[in-house]
Amino acid sequence: MNAIVIEHVSVSELPEAWREKLGQAADATVTVCIEPEAPAQPEGDVAQFADDPLFGMWRDREDMADVDGYIRHIRAPRFNDEGMSGKS
Repeated sequence: MNAIVIEHVSVSELPEAWREKLGQAADATVTVCIEPEAPAQPEGDVAQFADDPLFGMWRDREDMADVDGYIRHIRAPRFNDEGMSGKS
């Protein structure tokens, strides 16, 4: 991975948004490191979990075939007919 490191940069030379986040005096100096970010994993990509022994542990549960319906059923006692929580 290639990175660019710039040492002894005056805070006053940084973009305003950076200066605000740092909260340093304008005459302070900092080191700036710029490097590429790792590519983001796409949402819903299960490949990253496939080797986890817990992944899919409930896949054979017939009562969970309709996940949305199952969750609605187990949450139903928590809500009244208007969909509001019974607790105040």
